[in-house]
Amino acid sequence: MTPHETGEAAVDAVHASPSHTMAKGTRLGIRLVEGLGVEGDAHSGTTVKHRSRVQRDPTTPNLRQVHLIHAELHEELRLRGFAVVAGQMGENVTTRGVDLLSLPTGTRLRLGSDAVIEVTGLRNPCKQLEGIQPGLMAAVLDRDEDGNLVRKAGIMAVVLRSGDVGPGDRITVDLPAQPHRPLSPV
Repeated sequence: MTPHETGEAAVDAVHASPSHTMAKGTRLGIRLVEGLGVEGDAHSGTTVKHRSRVQRDPTTPNLRQVHLIHAELHEELRLRGFAVVAGQMGENVTTRGVDLLSLPTGTRLRLGSDAVIEVTGLRNPCKQLEGIQPGLMAAVLDRDEDGNLVRKAGIMAVVLRSGDVGPGDRITVDLPAQPHRPLSPV
């Protein structure tokens, strides 16, 4: 049985793009490279690669080497009338069965048998989402019961150990020591 069939946390799909586009093409597999990110992806590197961040300071460490979105978000958005598919919102890894947004900063995720990434923070949704479908940016923002802004567009991570990752690979979650630090935008 596959992880999906047993309800375990798993990789649903993987994506990469050599150019700075919002959507990333779906792949049969990707290679995560220690200290860099997704091999062949425009956002791979030791320093920031997102254009707005490069303009501010190109020497800033790249805490956004790997972008993950939970497939459950895509399903939620489709129920709300948005026509979104995996990879379209810029993620490298689409997960299933992991509550990504509740993970604390510093959580380590093993993807498949070798790759290990460390969660650095939340993805801050950008206005490029409006190019996919009007209203999408607002749809990935919410408020909690205390009125605090909730960003639902995924999380960011850095690669600690290289490895190949593909659909169906198991995801193992290793929480950091207490006290946990909540995710904030990176």
